[in-house]
Amino acid sequence: MSDEKPAAAPSTPLRLEMVIGGEQVAAVSGETFDVVSPVTGLTIARVPKGGQEDVDRAVAAARAAFDGEWHTWSQTRRGQTLGRFATLIRDHLEELAVTESRNMGKPISSARWEIGAVANVMEYYAGAANKIMGETIPVSKPGFDFTLREPIGVVGLIVPWNFPLMLASWKMGPALAAGNTAILKPASYTPLTAIRVAELALEAGFPPGVLNVVTGPGSTAGAAIAAHPGIGKVAFTGETATGQAIMRAAAGNIKKISLELGGKSPNVVFADADLERFAAESPYSVFDNCGQDCCARSRIIVERSVHDRVVELFAAATLKVKVGDPDDPATEVGTMVSFRQRETVLDYIRIGREEGARVVAGGGIPAEPAYAQGAYIQPTVLDGVESRMRIAQDEVFGPVVVVIPFDTEEEAVRLANDIPYGLSGSIWTRDIGKAIRTARGIQSGVLSINCNSSVHTEAPFGGYKMSGTGRENGMHAFEQYTQIKNVYVDLS
Repeated sequence: MSDEKPAAAPSTPLRLEMVIGGEQVAAVSGETFDVVSPVTGLTIARVPKGGQEDVDRAVAAARAAFDGEWHTWSQTRRGQTLGRFATLIRDHLEELAVTESRNMGKPISSARWEIGAVANVMEYYAGAANKIMGETIPVSKPGFDFTLREPIGVVGLIVPWNFPLMLASWKMGPALAAGNTAILKPASYTPLTAIRVAELALEAGFPPGVLNVVTGPGSTAGAAIAAHPGIGKVAFTGETATGQAIMRAAAGNIKKISLELGGKSPNVVFADADLERFAAESPYSVFDNCGQDCCARSRIIVERSVHDRVVELFAAATLKVKVGDPDDPATEVGTMVSFRQRETVLDYIRIGREEGARVVAGGGIPAEPAYAQGAYIQPTVLDGVESRMRIAQDEVFGPVVVVIPFDTEEEAVRLANDIPYGLSGSIWTRDIGKAIRTARGIQSGVLSINCNSSVHTEAPFGGYKMSGTGRENGMHAFEQYTQIKNVYVDLS
């Protein structure tokens, strides 16, 4: 399958509807918006432009489902249904991957991997559903004390456009396994796979209203979810400013919130590291998904004695990264999600130059005529960067990496922490003691040593500082989707 080229895209835009209470419905207003492919610049679908009234409908449907049949299901039955859901997602892998690739501009090979990862997430939480446990607690009174972990009720799941279905799965999996009902709001750029997955959830056997999808702008549909008094928890992945707005809106009914926000992650390279391996593997830690990744290692913090060698190796590796048609299985970097996002990244490259940075690879739009229609951009390496420059502080959210030198281990940690964010990062050294000291010193939610693999379905994921609050993935995710009830039985 991985070598297959997807079939040609349909010339007539699809007309899709939201999924509320098990039914396909239009927005109450009747309004729609266009979904544009960043690969061709053409409209590929029209979907409802949901707002407050549509969120109200979805909350009512989700509440009815929670109080009805779904509330009576055992944890084991929920897990079995999640297992069927995972199987259906895997059965429709090619369909979902092609949709994701054309909607977002990511290479088809990456999209296939991501849909497989979504199925894996659902399988994990299918197995975890009947392992959500309480505890017994010795107390000073002569009685019996125990806890129950109970679902919150209706939860709102607001996801971004960079990994549309995968990041949705990180929320859907534990939310449904814990017994909640959910309202999923995909990003306006990338709503298509969310709608299809809601249909597959019904086919898997989830009762109507357990998983609802409302499409529409964050300023209307997203804001309504964040503020709605009928929603007990909001999970959001996206930019930090929006996360702050959600925190303010959620205060109205003291919602539980989890936020996975921005990042400006370091790639710390010591002189004793395997520099050739670093240069061969690390371009994909920042250029994968065209750099549109909160975990992107967008700052190379390198020991000064090997600075020139690292820049040489990394720039050479960058020039070998294959930018091209997302339909081509050999493509490693496709388009940005939109032409607007590309302009934002190009502006940052210009700002970097004005600040004194030097472009050593990339820096613009590919010149080949084949790239003219899509939102393509070159993977870019900037040297001569100081930590306080905007290009080193702001989350560019594009395929741009900066190189910053250091002299001592202490300075490496200081530079790694010299940002508002603390989401991810890597450390490269052959000295395990140095690696552990550095990992302890860096203020980040996830880190990896001598590799770029810091995010795993089975392990907690989340950030420090302005990168967010709460943890997703693994069993830790259930802390976000359950509440603890303590019960004391008097035995006197």
